[in-house]
Amino acid sequence: MREVAIVGIGQIPVREYWSRSLRHIAHDALQAAWQESGIEEIDTLYVGNALADELSGQKQLAALVADFAGQRGIAAARVEAGDASGALALHQAYLAVASGLYDTAMAVGVEQMSAALPVETISATACFLDQEYEAAMGATLNTVFALMMRRYMHEFDVPRETFFVFPATAHRNGVNNSNAMYRKAIKESTYARVGMVSDPLNRFDVAPICDGAAAVMLCAVDKLADLRSNGPEPTRIAASAVATDSIALHDRQDPLFLEAAFISSQLAFRQATLNQTDIQLFELHDSSSIMAALSLEACGLAPRGEGARMAADGLIALDGPVPISSMGGLKARGNPAGATGLYQIVEVVQQLRGKAGANQIADIHAGLAQSIGGSGATAVTHILTPL
Repeated sequence: MREVAIVGIGQIPVREYWSRSLRHIAHDALQAAWQESGIEEIDTLYVGNALADELSGQKQLAALVADFAGQRGIAAARVEAGDASGALALHQAYLAVASGLYDTAMAVGVEQMSAALPVETISATACFLDQEYEAAMGATLNTVFALMMRRYMHEFDVPRETFFVFPATAHRNGVNNSNAMYRKAIKESTYARVGMVSDPLNRFDVAPICDGAAAVMLCAVDKLADLRSNGPEPTRIAASAVATDSIALHDRQDPLFLEAAFISSQLAFRQATLNQTDIQLFELHDSSSIMAALSLEACGLAPRGEGARMAADGLIALDGPVPISSMGGLKARGNPAGATGLYQIVEVVQQLRGKAGANQIADIHAGLAQSIGGSGATAVTHILTPL
């Protein structure tokens, strides 16, 4: 397998795009990454998207995006894994280049969720669950997260207010991110009185519905000198790993342990020949506060049952030993499902380049990004380092 580098990144602000379609916002992110890369041609394209057919009625999205980007004729495929779709698109692009089949590949994640009615969006994201045994019974993503959070609070004797640290950290970091949807810090008193989404989850515990697109250009390291004329310093993909678990929460041996996140992170650490102590940044999948706590634990960055307490002790701040959500995470930047995994990657690249502005983490040399589909059925883990 060849070494693969990220040579270009692109993103658009996470917003509600009422007057633009999927093809337009995907195009903008793709073009930004392509232009920055200094590479003239794209060999193949992978589009991460979760909900285009449910919310936009669009199939064959990869062909549509390729055509609209002026790349008619190239190999292109849509990749879907719930809100891990963007990260899985990057994994496929990575494999395509690492295998030697292609020298360059583009991964773009795109989602447009805000144009639909809220009930339509909630119904669409319920497709990330088991349709026969969860969604058919009325379950939604947030109700499943609420069940997990309630059980966590009971099992580990964790008060609900302890979870405030996760949205607080995300919003504090999102203040300095011009691409974030919400750029305002929140107070604990506000968190305590805000309305419930699904008890014990309140409105600050869950990531917002939104639209967005992010993209990266990949190139084989041994072809950089031949194919690249300019651009920023490349970033090495030191590891790219995927694992799965049961879709239904009740089918898991332990509903409070993200097995797929654990397996994919262990595979990634082995692939990169690194361990948890080598990581200076963790862009985790904080689609809800409980998922943030469970992700820290699954990846070995917190002991079982201690993720929320560890975070409350300040260890996840930008100047702490395990910084998370450095540019706002899913909670403040937003979670445009199929694009989220690639926003995470773009943000890790910014940190490794020293271009994260006021949110820059000092002396960073390894960043971990993990994207999780639904309530934990798919987990995609990447480790990035300077080339």
